[in-house]
Amino acid sequence: MWLVLALMTLWATAALYFDLSPSRLPLLTPIIYLAVIGAMAYVAKTRLLKIRACLAGFLVVLFCWLSLKPSNDRRWQLNDSRTPWAEIDGDRVTIHNFRNCNYRTESDYTCEWLTKTYLLSQLQGVDVFVTYWGSPWIAHPIVSFQFGDDYVATSIETRDQVGQDYSAIRGFFRQYELLYVFADERDLVRLRTNYRKDEDVYLFHTTAGPTWSRLLFRQYIRQANKLRDHPKWYNAATDNCTTNIFTQMAATGSLPVGSSLHDWWILLNGRGPEILYRNGNFAGNLPFPELMKQAYINPVAHTLNDAPDFSRRIRLNRPGFDSPDAPGTPSQPAQN
Repeated sequence: MWLVLALMTLWATAALYFDLSPSRLPLLTPIIYLAVIGAMAYVAKTRLLKIRACLAGFLVVLFCWLSLKPSNDRRWQLNDSRTPWAEIDGDRVTIHNFRNCNYRTESDYTCEWLTKTYLLSQLQGVDVFVTYWGSPWIAHPIVSFQFGDDYVATSIETRDQVGQDYSAIRGFFRQYELLYVFADERDLVRLRTNYRKDEDVYLFHTTAGPTWSRLLFRQYIRQANKLRDHPKWYNAATDNCTTNIFTQMAATGSLPVGSSLHDWWILLNGRGPEILYRNGNFAGNLPFPELMKQAYINPVAHTLNDAPDFSRRIRLNRPGFDSPDAPGTPSQPAQN
């Protein structure tokens, strides 16, 4: 019981520091909180009163923390300045604020915001890019939808304000809004292969068929449209880049074979590619270590840079992609 109360007090102190303190004096509020809780526990004459003091302090902080509201109206970084949305008219999908950033360095870039139209009937399948930047247990997935020879890359990210960088610890608090990015692969993928340091990107072709791929794409559109009018907080544990993907997949009525919304590896998502592959969700007929070697795209991406056929050429001779003429054709039958 005392361990639980200690953890609750620790969380409340961190929430005050990150989310409920003035920016100029971030330590002031948590120090006052700890002093008040300590004084109340000291003067309390019974164990029950001490427990109540700790619990009451936690509940007050929790109430204030939950009252914080996300917003789409902040000083956003340029590449996060617009939220995508789309219109579906029968077979035709029109995406607005489709991002196409041209990077010179990670922090020096120009962005175009395009309006692009696709036909759902041309959506053939889904590819997944997985980015590692240190730990093999944690990664960032990018889902890319194949429309013939064109691709719509989608990344679920934190929406960063000017001068704000991602922090794993801050990600557990109310520091970032959630953002769905629809972009060209030369933007989302090349940023990670060519311009960010120490990021390794792997490309996998899924065995998802056209019907399920279209259902998933519609779910992405629905959620992006919803976030445009009703922003949400990002949370590194409950509402992140991977939990959102699985939530949208579950909404189609069919999750990948061998997975559920409660699998441990959805949080420790660096292990996800191996588990998904062993359950038949990624194409390829190789031992997984060999598949990973061949799925690594950084070297070829460095040679291509801003080549207009970037998407086609990073897929050449990859496991699961049959030929240069059919870069998105799975090497085994689709499951959905």
